[in-house]
Amino acid sequence: METTTSNSLVIVNDQTKESTKLDFVAIKSAAMTLRAINHKLRQQIVKLLDENKRMNVTDIYVKLRLEQSVASQHLAILRRANIVITDRDGKFIHYKLNYEKLTDVSKFVADLVKK
Repeated sequence: METTTSNSLVIVNDQTKESTKLDFVAIKSAAMTLRAINHKLRQQIVKLLDENKRMNVTDIYVKLRLEQSVASQHLAILRRANIVITDRDGKFIHYKLNYEKLTDVSKFVADLVKK
């Protein structure tokens, strides 16, 4: 049995009578985050930012031996997914991980898998 609202779906298991609520907005947000992380180079950037806490694009592309434009494109994808946060320091933009977002998505996926 299913009950639907505009932004969620409640599924009831007929045998156990357990209900599961699927929040479409939360699912879409988690999917966007996972899609952004699901790339080898972006995973390397995330790991590098985790190790160094705060870096600018020059530090990142030098460390990973990339073209500056490639690093910038991948950072833009991570920024749109709210995985990285930017801080401006004069003419430099520094990137750092948004640990709150990563933790929230990790918990959401773990809860979804448990159900």
